[in-house]
Amino acid sequence: MANIASLPSNDSVIETDETIPSRRDPFYISKSWQIWLQQSLVDQVQSAPSSLRIVVLIDQNATIGATPIPLASITAGQYRLQWYARITTPDGVASSLTISAGWTESATTLSISGAAMTGDTTTTVQTGTLLLQADANAAITYSAVYSSNTPGAMRFRLSISLEGLP
Repeated sequence: MANIASLPSNDSVIETDETIPSRRDPFYISKSWQIWLQQSLVDQVQSAPSSLRIVVLIDQNATIGATPIPLASITAGQYRLQWYARITTPDGVASSLTISAGWTESATTLSISGAAMTGDTTTTVQTGTLLLQADANAAITYSAVYSSNTPGAMRFRLSISLEGLP
């Protein structure tokens, strides 16, 4: 992301309109501040990613099938999906967790998976960032494949964030 231009801090924010002395409200924003707002601040805001949805799941202890990120609809375009997964209660013997994402681009169903998390400790953590191109109104999904030596013993948290990119 580009840096925002420096504020015109040595300039007055308002100016008076001396051409029409009878004007009821003779004040207006100065030219230097107007230019800064239009060319720096507005451009930055318009080019920033927009957070579409955050999904937070805690105390999970089973496989999560392909689940659409809850959105009313999406336009065709570029998106950034990020996840954070952590084992919160280890199995004590062995466990595995694999996070995946799915989407549709050009009518082709695509998916990607992170590496299996097999640490079986509370410090076992994984983050991932995925840049994807999605079709309009096609679901973007997440899933988690769970395995635990003692079924249901290992517990995890999963956070998913989806942003629309300009």
